[in-house]
Amino acid sequence: MPVTFTIMNDLGLVYVRYRGVVRLEETLSAVASYAADPGFRFDQKHLVDLSEIDDYERNFVELMKAQAHKAASFSAGLDKTMMVYYAPTKVGLMMAQIVLKSWDGLDAVVARVTQDEEQALHMLGLSHRRIVDLPITA
Repeated sequence: MPVTFTIMNDLGLVYVRYRGVVRLEETLSAVASYAADPGFRFDQKHLVDLSEIDDYERNFVELMKAQAHKAASFSAGLDKTMMVYYAPTKVGLMMAQIVLKSWDGLDAVVARVTQDEEQALHMLGLSHRRIVDLPITA
């Protein structure tokens, strides 16, 4: 599957990893699976790893709908959801910047983008220096 997630409740973190070509339908399916997962909590921070994507679907109307749907899934919590997009490649950075803009006006999420792995982890309040050091099972 091009998008997977791992919930690490001991870290208060969800690690989302995209691979290959990113499609909105698969993203929405992953969000629905995450929201239905017994480990789901509103206060979880998100690390979105775009380091292994080759391309992404460029349907901006559908992207806005998807972001509104995701925001609704996260907005029942009292605090904003922190999302950090790790995008070290050109295509990953392009996608992250578009996604970042799509969060504008949606109060449920605070989103940041970085090309530096250690900085991504630091932005989430983690002491880990590399993603491979996280207890990822997916």
